[in-house]
Amino acid sequence: MTLMPDAPHKTYIVQGEQAIGFRPDHMVNTILGSCVSVCLWDSARSIGGMNHILLPEAQSSALGAGASAMERLINALMKAGAAKSDCKAKVFGGAAILAGLSDIGARNAGFALGYLENEGIEVVAHSTGGRSARQIRFWPATGQAQQRIVKASDVAPEPAIAVETGNDIELL
Repeated sequence: MTLMPDAPHKTYIVQGEQAIGFRPDHMVNTILGSCVSVCLWDSARSIGGMNHILLPEAQSSALGAGASAMERLINALMKAGAAKSDCKAKVFGGAAILAGLSDIGARNAGFALGYLENEGIEVVAHSTGGRSARQIRFWPATGQAQQRIVKASDVAPEPAIAVETGNDIELL
């Protein structure tokens, strides 16, 4: 696919992936259940990125492993010109989708928030927990993020997700 210079750029990421960008019209999006995404950006340099963390304790070589996913995102941003000291974060996901099972979502969210704290990266907003999936849109150059609660009827052919009513949330 060839992008025209004026065409908006959208990137969809899944478990274990990440994307970075610096164009004002570049948007990264994903859908999260128990997984977590960290949106990280350097507003001074208008560059940022988002990852999709699957499991915090997975083997360090696994793509969705928490520590390696965070290291890959931070390293990619720094390689592209971001300064870690100027980065801020927004964290999303970590829902308890399936009742009766261990709450991997809470562990994922706890990992992401703890990792950022240990790295000295300020978390300016987060939306974690609950029982519903979320669709996240993130504009890496500006740090703008949008969250939409995903209803079971919006997802196919995945297993049923607990339905929660709610409005779109925009975190600026």
